Amino acid sequence: MEDILKTMGQRIVCLRKEQNWTQEYLSQISGVSSQTISNAERGVKALRPENIVKLSQAFQVSTDYILTGHRNSADYLFMEVKLSTLTQKQSDRMMRAIKFLLEED
Repeated sequence: MEDILKTMGQRIVCLRKEQNWTQEYLSQISGVSSQTISNAERGVKALRPENIVKLSQAFQVSTDYILTGHRNSADYLFMEVKLSTLTQKQSDRMMRAIKFLLEED
């Protein structure tokens, strides 16, 4: 159980840092206390189901992703919507980044 909590905590940290959010800001927009977020990120205490839902809404990811790291169709739909708003220049950069990441060493 401890490994699951730590892994879930790492996912929350990554999601938060991707947005350049502090724990305090995440607390404000999600309604989850800073202390609860800190405990979850360190993997020392399990989140209540309602807090998992609040965090998933703040990050705009599924609860499945927070819990397991597996993306579902809602996650992909969100990404598709975001990608559809890119300018041509942003789209070109994204394609170059994807090609770079997929290159074999």
